[in-house]
Amino acid sequence: MSQSQPEVQRDLDRLRGLARRMDTAFKIPLIGVRVGWDSILGLIPGVGDVLALAPAGYILKEAHRLGVPASVLARMGTNVGIDLAIGAIPLVGDLFDVGWKANTRNVELLHRHFQDITPHGPDGEGALSSHHPTLRG
Repeated sequence: MSQSQPEVQRDLDRLRGLARRMDTAFKIPLIGVRVGWDSILGLIPGVGDVLALAPAGYILKEAHRLGVPASVLARMGTNVGIDLAIGAIPLVGDLFDVGWKANTRNVELLHRHFQDITPHGPDGEGALSSHHPTLRG
């Protein structure tokens, strides 16, 4: 089954929305810093950071389904690993979570990957091309 460019764009938009909810859904009054459910869940000792892994894992699973190469998946996994490792440190990890935003970083990696493989013709549009069978046009 192959996906067209609009279908991939819909998937990217959906993942971007998930990343926004996890990383920047709320603005802290007075200081203007944006946090999401990842930071809020991280405040729960012991289980919060583990719970926040589910959406991060889903973004990785979707990236694999979309045919992203192993090198991009590895970078995405590294972002999640850093978020989990440092996020698990009490207080320091909570502050780190506010700035790291692994989900947003990973969706941006996906977006850049698909921008790089989308050839643009004279009309500014083109079909996705890739070595991955689900992305061949």
